[in-house]
Amino acid sequence: MTPVAVLAGLAGLLAGHTAVNARLLRRPTATSTGLRVSVLLPLRDEAGRVGPCLHALLGQRGVDLEVVVLDDGSTDGTGDLVRALSDGDPRVRVLVGRALPRDWLGKPHACQQLADAAAPTSEVLVFVDADVVLAPHAVAATVALLDETGLDLLSPYPRQEAPGATALVQPLLQWSWLTFLPLRLAERSARESLSAANGQLLAVRRTAYDRAGGHAAVRGHVVEDVELLRAIKRRGGRGGVCDGTAIATTRMYESWAELGDGYAKSLWTVPLPSLAVLVALYVVPPVAALRGSRAGAVGYAAGVAGRVVTARRTGSRPFPEALAHPVSVALVTGLAIRSRLTRRRGGLTWKGRSL
Repeated sequence: MTPVAVLAGLAGLLAGHTAVNARLLRRPTATSTGLRVSVLLPLRDEAGRVGPCLHALLGQRGVDLEVVVLDDGSTDGTGDLVRALSDGDPRVRVLVGRALPRDWLGKPHACQQLADAAAPTSEVLVFVDADVVLAPHAVAATVALLDETGLDLLSPYPRQEAPGATALVQPLLQWSWLTFLPLRLAERSARESLSAANGQLLAVRRTAYDRAGGHAAVRGHVVEDVELLRAIKRRGGRGGVCDGTAIATTRMYESWAELGDGYAKSLWTVPLPSLAVLVALYVVPPVAALRGSRAGAVGYAAGVAGRVVTARRTGSRPFPEALAHPVSVALVTGLAIRSRLTRRRGGLTWKGRSL
């Protein structure tokens, strides 16, 4: 058996695993919960995005909640805009963020301040990013599923809106964990390597959060959401991702330039062997197919099939993006290399702060 045939076989097995995961992926569907919730919204220069997010939060149904907002040194009037939009709603509190300590990154510091300010009676903390718009039952459904499963952390993955060229890369977010992570095993496993989470929408039991040390335990991590789950696992907790397609949408980037800058801050954390595996599985077979290899054509088809399954399960467009899967993998590999080089030069920044 040739190396290309081996790679094609592995890609086929992973496509099958993607299909299994897609069937097992949990969906938050409840319309109410009896648990008390604090929704925590960190903001830094989000005046252009926060309106739809806040409006959706104030329209939540079936849940007793407060909304705590932290204005983290914004220079675009974000805090004043939030105060105006909330129009004296007693459920909303707007905090002014403290100066960033030297050993903290910005988002973990903002999230920790929010958690510290949450009402003592809140049993669940729900962290939301400003670019996320929730359906009216989203918080209730998320918290109810967290309670039903007995997990300590649950992260519904929002539907990713990806305009233009960003559609070549954004769908890889869901594809990656649907393809490589055994979801149900990961939920119950103590292995930190079997961890996936998304800070765009993340619910965590207050007791588990405090026991793990909160965001203080991940103060220096760029990928703080996954690291928070790992910290919770170290203290005996469990958690994972679920399907947020029907309850949340997000539009992270408007252009390829924005996507490149956004990915630069975190893709350096992807190990080089993982990038090599991606290229071997999803770029080498298609290249071989162009040279007449039947095994390469099978490997290419397997990669496309995995992308189609992911797209249909997560609400994104399957074609023509799935057909460009080798290009997508090559692009994200290039972005990861760029991220590593930028970090080596000390040039990583986000929201005006050095990383």
